[in-house]
Amino acid sequence: MSRPPAVGLPRWMLLPAAVGALFVLLPLVGIVARVPWTDFGELVTSESSRAALLLSLRTSAASTLLCVLLGVPMALVLARTSFPGQGVLRSLVLLPLVLPPVVGGLALLYTFGKRGLLGETLEVLGLELAFSTAAVVLAQTFVALPFLVVSLEGALRTAGERYDVVAATLGARPGTVFRRVTLPLVLPGLLSGSVLAFARALGEFGATVTFAGSLQGVTRTMPTEIYLLRETDADGAVALSLVLVVVAVLVIGLARQGRGAP
Repeated sequence: MSRPPAVGLPRWMLLPAAVGALFVLLPLVGIVARVPWTDFGELVTSESSRAALLLSLRTSAASTLLCVLLGVPMALVLARTSFPGQGVLRSLVLLPLVLPPVVGGLALLYTFGKRGLLGETLEVLGLELAFSTAAVVLAQTFVALPFLVVSLEGALRTAGERYDVVAATLGARPGTVFRRVTLPLVLPGLLSGSVLAFARALGEFGATVTFAGSLQGVTRTMPTEIYLLRETDADGAVALSLVLVVVAVLVIGLARQGRGAP
């Protein structure tokens, strides 16, 4: 049986496509060309750089775990239930995708800070979240959570409910259906969403600085370190930027493998 002929593209699309690709790639080439390769190892292994990188990796991993714990139930509710106001709820859940990170940081500060909505209650319990490592995790989770919810909700809608219904008909409890049927079916989407959430958390800057500040070894993540070095040590800022670019490329590769993309 012969395959149907491939649908061609209008030739005029090639030019704007090439311009768009150059627009994305040339700044990356600019960073690579600006890196002081002779001092690269020394710049990226300085005490402040190592502290910032390790803090970013730890907090990003913690925020990704929070995103999974909170985002999986949220995606299930949005994809598998129907209730009044669901569209409004979905819009609010996705709001951090379009909200300026600084605004998100202010919202977190006025919620969990000492003078915030829950500040006094937390202080009575002995918890001070603002300007701590926990604040970094919360800020990263706030901006990264929608990425996991969007990815997993799409995977759930694509998978459908037919296998879940069959399992329930055979007497499986809802928890068993989720563990044995639903989760394996959407695992690639969950992995992809988790990787994207990790990448977003790793690159978070605005909300983190606003809510957590910039204390070396405590709240100063890689993006903050790069921003501060930009004024005093341009070579160091470029070297650390390249490290984040490499990490981002690796993360994108993992996300594509999770989706099964070519």
